[in-house]
Amino acid sequence: MTFPVIKSTAYSLVHTPNLLIHQGTTQTEERNKNANSEYLKELPNKLRKFDEVVAYPPNQAYIGGISPEDLSKLEKPWHQNQMNEASRYAKFGEVMPEDEFYGLMAICDTFELVVLEEGFAAKAKEKLAQHPTISKIDLAKLDKGWDKESLEKVLENGAEPLYMKDELVGCVKRGHETDKNLTSHIILENIAAKASAVLALLQLGKNSDVDLEEVDYIIEASEEACGDMNQRGGGNFAKAIGEIAGCKNATGSDVRGFCAAPAHALLNAAALVKAGVFKNVAVVAGGATAKLGMNGKDHMQKELPILEDVLGSFAVMISENDGVNPVIRTDIVGRHTIGAGSSPQAVIKGIVTDPLDGANMGIDQIDKYSVEMQNPEITVPAGAGDVPTANYKMIAALGVKRGDIERKDIPAFVEKHGMPGFAPTQGHIPSGVPYIGHGVSAILNGEIEKAMIIGKGSLFLARMTNQFDGVSFVIDKNTGAAETEADTGKTKELLAKALREVAEKFEN
Repeated sequence: MTFPVIKSTAYSLVHTPNLLIHQGTTQTEERNKNANSEYLKELPNKLRKFDEVVAYPPNQAYIGGISPEDLSKLEKPWHQNQMNEASRYAKFGEVMPEDEFYGLMAICDTFELVVLEEGFAAKAKEKLAQHPTISKIDLAKLDKGWDKESLEKVLENGAEPLYMKDELVGCVKRGHETDKNLTSHIILENIAAKASAVLALLQLGKNSDVDLEEVDYIIEASEEACGDMNQRGGGNFAKAIGEIAGCKNATGSDVRGFCAAPAHALLNAAALVKAGVFKNVAVVAGGATAKLGMNGKDHMQKELPILEDVLGSFAVMISENDGVNPVIRTDIVGRHTIGAGSSPQAVIKGIVTDPLDGANMGIDQIDKYSVEMQNPEITVPAGAGDVPTANYKMIAALGVKRGDIERKDIPAFVEKHGMPGFAPTQGHIPSGVPYIGHGVSAILNGEIEKAMIIGKGSLFLARMTNQFDGVSFVIDKNTGAAETEADTGKTKELLAKALREVAEKFEN
């Protein structure tokens, strides 16, 4: 049996301190309640500089500058122990500064809703013209800038401002006079998700030997929803992203499932490729401005910098088996079913131990588990604990119950099969997918053979159900059996023969 492969991956971050102040839900809610609160007054003093964000060890792990194993060896707290030789660009992607991102947002806008001050636009274009991937797309939209007087007038009509510190450098206009789903706030939120996804998709093209024009299908898996008053979440982010990135031969659609959406999307991509419907499927997701500074109040109370200051994005290319790259084992898939109940144990059983039982495998036969990879330096001060470690302990506990490991071996299991969390708390971004790039590299380098990617989601957030959600799949070493046209033809021939035999039996 041949399986689809993970051809390449890309991961990028965007440092967005000003979007944090003006777009993050925690801050906008605080501003609505009390615009003169001490939290809002002190907030600018707690924001990190771009160089600090680049040198932050978990961010380097996310973009491939260091491995999760390297991260676990670094002294904590990480925000006080920066990496001296960190680079903006790394193996999987980059950390983009906010001024360049504003320029990218303008490039990704097709309805002239993002407008930049003329001097700022010119500087953004100059920088993006030197960018290793963005320079390859059309930058002409940055040739048109507005004067500040015109920007001020647009703000009076409900546009969302774009600031660099206290300087107004642009704004995002509303998409409709009365439609609440096309307010300037939502338009900005969606364009930021789109632009950060474009950044990852362009990087995917750079990282892969598959040209973006060879992509057949795109699946977008963020937590945003684009639409209007008649179809609030109608989409389609996927085609909008592919249009800017140059995927002219692709179509696509969006998959939604809160934090678990990327895992669902990757399974869909693997199924499409394995079925022979498409040869190259790109799964992509941008970041969520709403979650910038989400735990800012807790961080400030603990005298920490505001660590949730980046938008996360990723892209993964799923392709036909090439005999080299790691495969997605479509025969080892975990799922949290509707009837299973939503206790943590029921979720872990459905998405971890049940699929392993089906494959006659013990939990110790998976070399690495990638669960909810939230950075504990963000979640612990907020009272949510070390989420990845808690998941690993639960997996180990079920392993003890099954007889796979001894109780005394739980700490050793967690250390060997787990890893420290290193992803920003962007909901869908931490859920399983951050390790795929590292896992593929580790498999290709002979360091591990199998990794399980686990996506989990909280469906009750939509007030439609109290259900929890989760799916998982296993990435495995390639056996070297690439799928060829001859294999496909032979399979079809055997299938036709079998169908004829069945038909003949019924006739007789």
